[in-house]
Amino acid sequence: MSISRRKFITRTSMGVTSGIVLSKTRGIAAERNSSTGEKPLIVSTWPFGKPANEAALKALLGGGSILDAVEQGIRLTEDSGNSSVGLSGIPNAAGVVQQDACIMTGIGHRAGSVAAIEGIKHPISAARRVMEMTPHVMLVGEGARQFALEEGLESVEINSAERHEAWRKKRAASKAAEGAKKKTDNHDTIALLVLGADGNIAGGCSTSGWGGKLPGRVGDSPIIGSGLYVDNDIGAAGATGLGENVMRYCGSFLVVELMRQGMTPEEACLEAIRRIARKDPKGTDISVNFVALDKKGRYGAAGSAKGFQYSVTGSTSSQVLKAPGVGRLDIGPEGGNRK
Repeated sequence: MSISRRKFITRTSMGVTSGIVLSKTRGIAAERNSSTGEKPLIVSTWPFGKPANEAALKALLGGGSILDAVEQGIRLTEDSGNSSVGLSGIPNAAGVVQQDACIMTGIGHRAGSVAAIEGIKHPISAARRVMEMTPHVMLVGEGARQFALEEGLESVEINSAERHEAWRKKRAASKAAEGAKKKTDNHDTIALLVLGADGNIAGGCSTSGWGGKLPGRVGDSPIIGSGLYVDNDIGAAGATGLGENVMRYCGSFLVVELMRQGMTPEEACLEAIRRIARKDPKGTDISVNFVALDKKGRYGAAGSAKGFQYSVTGSTSSQVLKAPGVGRLDIGPEGGNRK
């Protein structure tokens, strides 16, 4: 089949023009939703991240480092009584609160984490000590607890039998209410990212994890590349949601790599969720959310469903924003028809 030169040029021009228009439209939307250029910049998960961001900013303005900012911001959430962060978090199936946390800095690409740690008031501080005081990246369980105690971190006495009995009675008395609570509070991880005025980046995560989990279960939050990833040349990302669905896809690392390819933080968060949803048998029913910022001072977030909110704080404003959700028909032909 032949086509005249005039028709070829006309069709080609129309295709290029429509592509440019679409590209510009997507670009304008992304810039509107995720551009600030402001430094310092702090981004975190959920509305309860806003006071954590403000504590982080206060640490920076007081002369603290980006790591100080991450630690102080997350410590505030660990102290806040949040039902899924800190010692007030939802207990595991044995009635004991086991916590996970990590911290990472783009300077030297260093990281530290603790997992399934019990009785330590501030696991984010324990994670930082692992990074700065040991040759390791991760300590777990009783070893992590003993290290934290040796470092003089604040702790509480652990009485597993007593805690389990108290938890069992509470669960029996309010089973229906507890079931509703699990649906809303199971995955409220604090992931907090900091871009310093000098352009250096750090981040951290802390959570008590999945309520009613098997003792010893570890989620994505302390896993570098899953719950958190920082690359000083590109940006940082953090996750919240069902940890197993983040871990199996190295979610936060994926978001950063998509930013490396030229996507804005919001676009990278959206595309990471689409990619996960295309492969996962549950499609978009995966309970995965990401926040991200890049070296340019842009920020963004996305969720596998509508309703995910995140917090953004700079020197001139502090606000809670609604992130876009990824719908079933938005994940591409491989997963668009999942039931």
